[in-house]
Amino acid sequence: MRIGIGYDVHRLVAGRDLIIGGVNIPFAKGLLGHSDADVLTHAIMDALLGAAGLADIGHLFPDTDDKFRGARSLDLLRQVADTVRGAGYDIVNIDAVVVAERPKLAPHVPAIKEQLAAALELPQQAVGIKATTTEGLGFEGDGLGMSAHAVALLQEK
Repeated sequence: MRIGIGYDVHRLVAGRDLIIGGVNIPFAKGLLGHSDADVLTHAIMDALLGAAGLADIGHLFPDTDDKFRGARSLDLLRQVADTVRGAGYDIVNIDAVVVAERPKLAPHVPAIKEQLAAALELPQQAVGIKATTTEGLGFEGDGLGMSAHAVALLQEK
């Protein structure tokens, strides 16, 4: 068994869609990034890659490469899952939390779990997703950005 952790953060800006776990969330701002800036999916990818002892998403999908500009993070997650499986591991489960003051993400958690489970080819009960606030503290609390933390458990084939 191998455990990996992932963390990601992105700034909120006007003029972008807010994509969390592959789900487009209605909101006045979106996350800034080279891809769709899906902070949750990015943290999950790094957790999976870390558990497998592989390079992080910055090495696999560099923001200096135009072929990843505007990339859909769920598509990149599928590639990461294939890479992890190709390295000799089965994905047992992931657990993650998104930190954001606004918008309220709890109503979107079932759709997020569905999208992530499908991309990872896992049953939904193997995907734990939570959303929390910082009670007004820090950059998330000020509405400047969002962060996500994730852990992944892999089992050697």
